[in-house]
Amino acid sequence: MSIFAPENKIHGMMTKKINYLIAGTGGVGGSIAGFLALAGKDVSCIARGAHLQAIREQGLKLKSDLKGTHYLRIPACTSEEFTGKADVIFVCVKGYSIDSIAGLLQKAAHRDTLIIPVLNVYGTGDRIQTTVNGGAMALDGCIYIVSFVSAPGEITQMGTIFRLVYGVRKGTVVPAEKIQAVQADLTESGIKAVISEDINRDTFIKWSFISAMALTGAYFDVPMREIQKTGGKRDVFTGLSAESAEIGRKLNIPLPDGLVADNLKILDGLDPDSTASLQKDIARGHESEINDLLFNMIRMGEKTGVKMPTYQKVAEKFYSFKQH
Repeated sequence: MSIFAPENKIHGMMTKKINYLIAGTGGVGGSIAGFLALAGKDVSCIARGAHLQAIREQGLKLKSDLKGTHYLRIPACTSEEFTGKADVIFVCVKGYSIDSIAGLLQKAAHRDTLIIPVLNVYGTGDRIQTTVNGGAMALDGCIYIVSFVSAPGEITQMGTIFRLVYGVRKGTVVPAEKIQAVQADLTESGIKAVISEDINRDTFIKWSFISAMALTGAYFDVPMREIQKTGGKRDVFTGLSAESAEIGRKLNIPLPDGLVADNLKILDGLDPDSTASLQKDIARGHESEINDLLFNMIRMGEKTGVKMPTYQKVAEKFYSFKQH
Protein backbone atom coordinates (compact mmCIF):
# COMPACT_ATOMS: atom_id res chain seq x y z
CA MET A 1 0.00 0.00 0.00
CA SER A 2 1.39 3.39 -0.96
CA ILE A 3 0.08 6.33 1.03
CA PHE A 4 1.96 9.03 -0.84
CA ALA A 5 1.59 10.62 -4.26
CA PRO A 6 4.58 10.29 -6.62
CA GLU A 7 7.81 11.43 -5.07
CA ASN A 8 8.08 15.16 -4.47
CA LYS A 9 11.71 16.25 -4.23
CA ILE A 10 12.81 19.11 -2.02
CA HIS A 11 15.05 20.96 -4.47
CA GLY A 12 15.63 24.72 -4.46
CA MET A 13 13.08 26.82 -2.64
CA MET A 14 10.45 24.06 -2.72
CA THR A 15 7.35 25.36 -4.42
CA LYS A 16 5.46 22.09 -3.90
CA LYS A 17 4.00 20.65 -0.73
CA ILE A 18 6.36 18.72 1.51
CA ASN A 19 5.42 15.10 2.21
CA TYR A 20 5.61 14.44 5.95
CA LEU A 21 5.77 11.00 7.52
CA ILE A 22 5.29 10.59 11.27
CA ALA A 23 7.08 7.47 12.50
CA GLY A 24 5.32 6.77 15.77
CA THR A 25 1.88 8.27 16.33
CA GLY A 26 1.90 8.48 20.11
CA GLY A 27 1.40 11.67 22.07
CA VAL A 28 4.22 13.58 20.37
CA GLY A 29 3.83 12.16 16.87
CA GLY A 30 0.06 12.34 16.98
CA SER A 31 0.17 15.99 18.01
CA ILE A 32 2.60 16.89 15.22
CA ALA A 33 0.46 14.99 12.71
CA GLY A 34 -2.74 16.57 13.95
CA PHE A 35 -1.45 20.12 13.84
CA LEU A 36 0.05 19.63 10.37
CA ALA A 37 -3.16 18.06 9.07
CA LEU A 38 -5.29 20.90 10.47
CA ALA A 39 -3.16 23.32 8.44
CA GLY A 40 -3.70 21.31 5.26
CA LYS A 41 -0.22 19.79 5.08
CA ASP A 42 0.51 16.45 3.41
CA VAL A 43 1.05 14.12 6.36
CA SER A 44 0.81 10.38 6.94
CA CYS A 45 1.37 8.25 10.03
CA ILE A 46 2.90 4.99 11.13
CA ALA A 47 0.99 3.33 13.95
CA ARG A 48 0.02 -0.15 15.12
CA GLY A 49 -2.54 -2.24 16.96
CA ALA A 50 -5.82 -0.86 18.24
CA HIS A 51 -4.52 2.68 17.87
CA LEU A 52 -3.97 2.19 14.14
CA GLN A 53 -7.33 0.48 13.68
CA ALA A 54 -9.15 3.37 15.37
CA ILE A 55 -7.32 5.95 13.24
CA ARG A 56 -8.26 4.06 10.09
CA GLU A 57 -11.90 3.65 11.07
CA GLN A 58 -12.69 6.97 12.77
CA GLY A 59 -9.77 9.26 11.96
CA LEU A 60 -7.27 10.62 14.46
CA LYS A 61 -9.06 12.38 17.30
CA LEU A 62 -7.07 15.37 18.56
CA LYS A 63 -8.10 16.88 21.89
CA SER A 64 -5.94 19.96 22.20
CA ASP A 65 -5.84 22.86 24.62
CA LEU A 66 -4.36 24.87 21.75
CA LYS A 67 -6.59 23.72 18.88
CA GLY A 68 -9.76 22.28 20.38
CA THR A 69 -11.19 18.87 19.43
CA HIS A 70 -11.02 17.56 15.88
CA TYR A 71 -11.41 14.27 13.98
CA LEU A 72 -8.75 14.14 11.27
CA ARG A 73 -8.64 11.77 8.33
CA ILE A 74 -4.92 11.07 8.13
CA PRO A 75 -3.53 8.15 6.07
CA ALA A 76 -2.05 5.58 8.45
CA CYS A 77 -0.46 2.15 8.19
CA THR A 78 2.14 -0.09 9.84
CA SER A 79 5.81 0.29 9.04
CA GLU A 80 5.67 -3.02 7.18
CA GLU A 81 2.79 -1.87 4.97
CA PHE A 82 4.36 1.44 4.04
CA THR A 83 5.79 1.62 0.50
CA GLY A 84 5.94 5.36 -0.21
CA LYS A 85 8.61 8.02 0.03
CA ALA A 86 8.73 11.02 2.33
CA ASP A 87 10.46 14.39 2.10
CA VAL A 88 10.54 14.82 5.88
CA ILE A 89 10.30 12.05 8.46
CA PHE A 90 9.65 12.93 12.09
CA VAL A 91 10.90 10.09 14.30
CA CYS A 92 8.65 10.07 17.35
CA VAL A 93 9.18 6.58 18.78
CA LYS A 94 10.70 5.90 22.18
CA GLY A 95 14.47 5.58 22.38
CA TYR A 96 14.34 1.81 22.85
CA SER A 97 12.41 1.47 19.56
CA ILE A 98 14.84 3.25 17.23
CA ASP A 99 16.37 0.01 15.94
CA SER A 100 12.92 -1.36 15.13
CA ILE A 101 12.24 1.39 12.57
CA ALA A 102 15.57 1.17 10.75
CA GLY A 103 13.95 -0.68 7.85
CA LEU A 104 11.19 1.90 7.59
CA LEU A 105 13.68 4.77 7.42
CA GLN A 106 15.71 3.02 4.75
CA LYS A 107 12.75 2.44 2.43
CA ALA A 108 10.85 5.68 3.16
CA ALA A 109 13.77 8.05 2.53
CA HIS A 110 14.87 9.34 -0.86
CA ARG A 111 18.16 11.12 -1.50
CA ASP A 112 16.85 14.51 -0.31
CA THR A 113 14.89 13.35 2.73
CA LEU A 114 15.34 15.08 6.08
CA ILE A 115 14.93 12.86 9.13
CA ILE A 116 14.14 14.78 12.31
CA PRO A 117 14.13 12.78 15.56
CA VAL A 118 12.25 14.35 18.47
CA LEU A 119 12.96 11.89 21.25
CA ASN A 120 13.93 12.22 24.90
CA VAL A 121 17.32 10.67 24.17
CA TYR A 122 20.59 12.55 23.71
CA GLY A 123 22.64 11.80 20.55
CA THR A 124 19.80 10.34 18.49
CA GLY A 125 20.72 11.92 15.17
CA ASP A 126 24.12 10.24 14.98
CA ARG A 127 22.54 6.90 15.81
CA ILE A 128 19.84 7.24 13.16
CA GLN A 129 22.27 8.41 10.47
CA THR A 130 24.00 5.02 10.58
CA THR A 131 20.73 3.31 9.59
CA VAL A 132 20.05 5.31 6.40
CA ASN A 133 21.92 5.80 3.17
CA GLY A 134 21.53 7.25 -0.30
CA GLY A 135 21.87 10.88 0.73
CA ALA A 136 19.11 11.15 3.32
CA MET A 137 20.19 13.34 6.20
CA ALA A 138 19.40 12.81 9.88
CA LEU A 139 19.24 16.04 11.86
CA ASP A 140 18.75 16.20 15.59
CA GLY A 141 15.85 17.62 17.53
CA CYS A 142 13.80 17.76 20.68
CA ILE A 143 10.31 18.82 21.66
CA TYR A 144 8.57 20.45 24.62
CA ILE A 145 4.96 19.33 24.90
CA VAL A 146 2.57 17.50 27.24
CA SER A 147 0.65 14.99 25.15
CA PHE A 148 -0.35 11.34 25.28
CA VAL A 149 -2.57 8.66 23.78
CA SER A 150 -5.73 8.98 25.85
CA ALA A 151 -7.65 6.21 24.02
CA PRO A 152 -7.17 4.20 20.81
CA GLY A 153 -7.06 6.73 17.98
CA GLU A 154 -7.15 9.67 20.42
CA ILE A 155 -4.37 12.14 21.27
CA THR A 156 -4.65 14.61 24.13
CA GLN A 157 -2.41 17.69 24.11
CA MET A 158 -2.41 19.66 27.36
CA GLY A 159 -1.30 23.20 28.14
CA THR A 160 0.07 25.96 25.96
CA ILE A 161 3.62 24.67 25.39
CA PHE A 162 4.31 23.12 21.96
CA ARG A 163 7.88 23.95 20.95
CA LEU A 164 9.92 21.89 18.48
CA VAL A 165 13.66 22.56 18.26
CA TYR A 166 15.78 21.04 15.49
CA GLY A 167 19.03 21.65 13.67
CA VAL A 168 21.96 20.28 11.74
CA ARG A 169 24.48 18.12 13.56
CA LYS A 170 28.11 19.26 13.67
CA GLY A 171 30.01 18.19 10.57
CA THR A 172 26.94 17.87 8.34
CA VAL A 173 25.64 20.26 5.71
CA VAL A 174 21.99 20.76 4.73
CA PRO A 175 20.75 23.59 2.46
CA ALA A 176 19.20 26.32 4.59
CA GLU A 177 16.06 26.50 2.44
CA LYS A 178 15.16 22.92 3.36
CA ILE A 179 15.39 23.62 7.07
CA GLN A 180 13.48 26.89 6.70
CA ALA A 181 10.68 25.34 4.61
CA VAL A 182 9.96 22.85 7.38
CA GLN A 183 9.98 25.67 9.92
CA ALA A 184 7.47 27.61 7.81
CA ASP A 185 5.09 24.64 7.67
CA LEU A 186 5.36 23.98 11.40
CA THR A 187 4.82 27.64 12.26
CA GLU A 188 1.79 27.85 9.98
CA SER A 189 0.45 24.77 11.77
CA GLY A 190 0.64 26.45 15.18
CA ILE A 191 3.83 24.76 16.38
CA LYS A 192 6.61 26.99 17.70
CA ALA A 193 9.49 25.79 15.51
CA VAL A 194 13.03 26.83 16.43
CA ILE A 195 16.03 26.22 14.17
CA SER A 196 18.89 25.64 16.58
CA GLU A 197 22.35 27.10 16.08
CA ASP A 198 23.75 24.42 18.42
CA ILE A 199 21.51 21.37 18.40
CA ASN A 200 23.95 19.32 20.48
CA ARG A 201 23.55 21.88 23.28
CA ASP A 202 19.80 22.11 22.89
CA THR A 203 19.18 18.36 22.87
CA PHE A 204 21.34 18.01 25.99
CA ILE A 205 19.30 20.74 27.68
CA LYS A 206 16.08 18.88 26.80
CA TRP A 207 17.56 15.61 28.08
CA SER A 208 18.47 17.34 31.33
CA PHE A 209 14.94 18.68 31.76
CA ILE A 210 12.96 15.59 30.76
CA SER A 211 15.18 13.34 32.85
CA ALA A 212 14.63 15.47 35.96
CA MET A 213 10.91 15.95 35.34
CA ALA A 214 10.07 12.36 34.42
CA LEU A 215 12.20 10.78 37.14
CA THR A 216 10.82 13.04 39.88
CA GLY A 217 7.26 12.30 38.83
CA ALA A 218 7.92 8.57 38.64
CA TYR A 219 9.90 8.44 41.89
CA PHE A 220 7.10 10.02 43.91
CA ASP A 221 4.30 8.87 41.56
CA VAL A 222 2.69 12.31 41.50
CA PRO A 223 1.43 14.79 38.86
CA MET A 224 3.29 17.99 38.05
CA ARG A 225 1.34 20.05 40.59
CA GLU A 226 3.15 18.28 43.43
CA ILE A 227 6.58 19.06 41.95
CA GLN A 228 5.60 22.67 41.26
CA LYS A 229 5.15 23.22 45.02
CA THR A 230 8.02 24.20 47.27
CA GLY A 231 9.25 21.18 49.20
CA GLY A 232 11.08 17.87 49.01
CA LYS A 233 9.74 16.77 45.64
CA ARG A 234 10.80 20.02 44.00
CA ASP A 235 14.20 19.69 45.70
CA VAL A 236 14.69 16.30 44.01
CA PHE A 237 13.88 17.85 40.63
CA THR A 238 16.37 20.65 41.35
CA GLY A 239 19.06 18.18 42.43
CA LEU A 240 18.65 16.08 39.29
CA SER A 241 18.81 19.20 37.10
CA ALA A 242 21.97 20.44 38.81
CA GLU A 243 23.75 17.10 38.49
CA SER A 244 22.97 16.70 34.78
CA ALA A 245 24.04 20.32 34.19
CA GLU A 246 27.41 19.52 35.75
CA ILE A 247 27.79 16.61 33.30
CA GLY A 248 27.14 19.03 30.45
CA ARG A 249 29.82 21.38 31.71
CA LYS A 250 32.29 18.49 31.99
CA LEU A 251 31.51 17.67 28.34
CA ASN A 252 32.26 21.29 27.40
CA ILE A 253 28.70 21.86 26.20
CA PRO A 254 27.99 25.62 26.34
CA LEU A 255 25.03 25.43 28.71
CA PRO A 256 23.40 28.60 30.05
CA ASP A 257 24.46 29.55 33.57
CA GLY A 258 20.85 29.46 34.73
CA LEU A 259 19.97 25.99 33.39
CA VAL A 260 18.46 24.80 36.67
CA ALA A 261 16.35 27.96 36.94
CA ASP A 262 15.29 27.52 33.31
CA ASN A 263 14.25 23.92 34.00
CA LEU A 264 12.18 25.07 36.97
CA LYS A 265 10.50 27.71 34.82
CA ILE A 266 9.56 25.12 32.18
CA LEU A 267 8.32 22.78 34.92
CA ASP A 268 6.08 25.50 36.34
CA GLY A 269 4.58 26.11 32.90
CA LEU A 270 3.36 22.52 32.53
CA ASP A 271 -0.25 21.52 33.11
CA PRO A 272 -0.51 20.80 36.86
CA ASP A 273 -2.44 17.57 36.23
CA SER A 274 0.00 16.17 33.68
CA THR A 275 2.42 13.26 34.14
CA ALA A 276 5.38 12.14 32.04
CA SER A 277 5.12 9.17 29.68
CA LEU A 278 7.82 7.41 31.72
CA GLN A 279 5.57 7.51 34.76
CA LYS A 280 2.58 6.24 32.78
CA ASP A 281 4.59 3.39 31.24
CA ILE A 282 5.97 2.23 34.58
CA ALA A 283 2.51 2.34 36.17
CA ARG A 284 1.10 0.20 33.36
CA GLY A 285 3.98 -2.27 33.44
CA HIS A 286 5.06 -1.27 29.91
CA GLU A 287 8.56 -0.93 28.53
CA SER A 288 9.88 2.50 29.47
CA GLU A 289 12.71 4.97 28.88
CA ILE A 290 14.12 4.48 32.38
CA ASN A 291 17.45 3.32 30.94
CA ASP A 292 17.83 6.39 28.72
CA LEU A 293 16.69 8.92 31.30
CA LEU A 294 18.21 7.47 34.48
CA PHE A 295 20.90 4.86 34.04
CA ASN A 296 22.51 6.34 30.91
CA MET A 297 22.74 9.68 32.72
CA ILE A 298 24.44 7.94 35.65
CA ARG A 299 26.85 6.17 33.28
CA MET A 300 27.75 9.52 31.71
CA GLY A 301 28.28 10.96 35.16
CA GLU A 302 30.66 8.15 36.00
CA LYS A 303 32.64 8.78 32.80
CA THR A 304 32.91 12.51 33.48
CA GLY A 305 33.61 12.20 37.21
CA VAL A 306 30.45 13.94 38.38
CA LYS A 307 29.02 13.05 41.78
CA MET A 308 25.31 12.24 41.44
CA PRO A 309 23.72 11.67 44.86
CA THR A 310 20.20 12.58 43.69
CA TYR A 311 20.35 10.29 40.66
CA GLN A 312 21.71 7.50 42.84
CA LYS A 313 18.84 8.00 45.29
CA VAL A 314 16.30 7.67 42.48
CA ALA A 315 18.17 4.71 41.00
CA GLU A 316 17.73 2.73 44.22
CA LYS A 317 14.00 2.59 43.54
CA PHE A 318 14.32 1.58 39.90
CA TYR A 319 17.40 -0.65 39.92
CA SER A 320 15.32 -3.67 38.84
CA PHE A 321 14.58 -1.83 35.57
CA LYS A 322 18.26 -1.41 34.69
CA GLN A 323 19.36 -2.66 31.27
CA HIS A 324 23.03 -3.46 30.72
